Amino acid sequence: MSTPEQIWADADLPARRLAGLALNPSVPESVLLRLLSDAPLAARMVLCRDRPLPDTVVDAVIQHPDTRTRSFFARNPHVDPAQRVRLVDDPAWFVRAHLAGGPRVAAPARPRPLPDEAVVHMISTYEDELLGGPFYQQISAGLRRSMATHPVANVRHWGVGEWRSLAPDTRAALLADADAGVREAAQRHARCEDPTWVESTLPDRPCHARTDLLLHCPLTRAVVEGVLARPVGEEDKAMIAVNPTLPPDTVVLLAADPDPEVRARIAQRTDLGPAERRTLVTDPDPDVRLAVSVHPALSEEERARIDYQVPTDHFFVHNPAPEAPRDPRTVRRDALSCHPLLRRRAAGDHLLPPDLVARLASDDDLGVRVLLAQNHPDAPASLLLRSFLEYTGPERSHLTTRPNFPTGGLAVFADHEDSEVRALAARAPDAEPTTVARLTQDPDPAVRAAASRHPNLPQRRLAALLDDEELAHHAAANAALPPDVIRRLLRTGGRQAGPQE
Repeated sequence: MSTPEQIWADADLPARRLAGLALNPSVPESVLLRLLSDAPLAARMVLCRDRPLPDTVVDAVIQHPDTRTRSFFARNPHVDPAQRVRLVDDPAWFVRAHLAGGPRVAAPARPRPLPDEAVVHMISTYEDELLGGPFYQQISAGLRRSMATHPVANVRHWGVGEWRSLAPDTRAALLADADAGVREAAQRHARCEDPTWVESTLPDRPCHARTDLLLHCPLTRAVVEGVLARPVGEEDKAMIAVNPTLPPDTVVLLAADPDPEVRARIAQRTDLGPAERRTLVTDPDPDVRLAVSVHPALSEEERARIDYQVPTDHFFVHNPAPEAPRDPRTVRRDALSCHPLLRRRAAGDHLLPPDLVARLASDDDLGVRVLLAQNHPDAPASLLLRSFLEYTGPERSHLTTRPNFPTGGLAVFADHEDSEVRALAARAPDAEPTTVARLTQDPDPAVRAAASRHPNLPQRRLAALLDDEELAHHAAANAALPPDVIRRLLRTGGRQAGPQE
C-alpha cells in the first residue's frame, strides 16, 4: 500500500490542482463534497487530512467506502478529536490503527487528546500492537492521573506505568488487584524499588536497562562501590551522580572526581553540602561552575561572585506545561534573579503573571526573551516578532503560531536576506500585488509556496501558476481563485483548457 508521500509523488498536475481546491478556504461545502466523491486519491488525502471540515463533509467522510480516505481523516490534526473518534469501531483495522496512531503534527505541537470514554474503549478492545507510543500522547492528563484506580482492569494495567508518581495506598491496591495482569505489572514495578533486586539484575554491560537502573533505582552499597572501582561504561559515574539514593559520603567523593561531567552532575544535587558547594564554585571547569551557579541553596550575592558564562547557542523551544504548576514564589524568585539560566527557567512558565511577562520581555538575554515568546500565551506581538528575527535555532517557526504573532507591517521583510524572514511578507495582508508576484519567483521554495497562496497575488500570475508543476496546488488553494476557474477545474477533473494539457 502506497505511503502518503508516494501518493503525492504519483499525483499528476490535474490531481494536484484538485488537491489545492480541497484546501481553498473560499470553496463551498458542495465543492468539498464533490471532491470527496469524485477526486483522485491525492486530492481526497489532502481534503481529509490537512484542513478542518464542516459537519456535513465529516459525515460523508465517515461513510466513505474507501478505507484510505477514512484513514486520512483518522489522522487529521485540524478537526475536533470527537469527530475523528467516530471511526473508533471502523471495520478496517487500517483505519483503527491510524486513529490510535494519531495525527502527524510538527514539533513542538502535540495531538489533542481523544475523549476519555473513547480511549477506555480502545484500551479495552484494540489489539496491543495498535496502542503504541503515539497513542499515549492522545490520552488526557486527567485520565492518565486516574488510570491506576480505574474500574476497567485494562486501564489500571496502563496506570501501573505511572508507578513512580503513585501514592503508597494506590500502589498497595495495585499489588493486591483482583486482575492477575495488573498484579503482575505492579509487582514488576515494585521490585525496581528493592536495591537487592536491582543489584541482582543490573546488566554488566552498557545498555538502556543499566542506564535506567543507575539513574533512577535504589542502589546497594555494593553497586555504588562497584561503579566507583570498576565502571563498565564511561558514563557510569555520571549516571549515579544524579541517583536520588546516592549515599552522602559518595556525593562528597564524586564532588572531587577528576571527570568534569561527574562534578557537573553532582553540582546539581539539592543535597550537596556547603563545603562541596564552596569548592565547586571555583572549579577549574566552566561547565561545573555554571552548573553549581544555579544551586537553590545559593544567595543572589553568592551567585554573582561565581565566574560563569551562560551559552547563547542553546535551543530555546516550546515546552508543554507541567501537570503540576511550579510554586509561584519560586517562579518569581527565578524571574528576578541575576542569573540568566534562572530567568530562562521562569520565562518558560506558562502561568507567569503579567508583571513578570512585561519584565522578561525586555530582558537582555536572548534565551529569556525567546523562551518567553515560545511558551507564554500572552507574549506580546513585538516580542514574538523580535524573537523570530533574532533566533534561528530549532522550532523558530513555532513563534509564528503563537496567538499574538503580528501580521501588520510584515511586507517590509520581502527583501530580507533570510528566507524564513522573507516568508513573513507572504503573511502580510497589506502586501503589494507586485511584491507578492515577485515572491512567487523567490529562490526559496517555502517563500514561493506561501506567496502563491496570498490573496493579493495578481490574477494573471495566479492563472499562470496553475500550470506550474511545483506551485499549482498552492495556486489552486488561493482564496482569490475566481469561482469560474473553480467550476472549470471541477468540471474537467483538474485539467486546464489549452495545449499544455
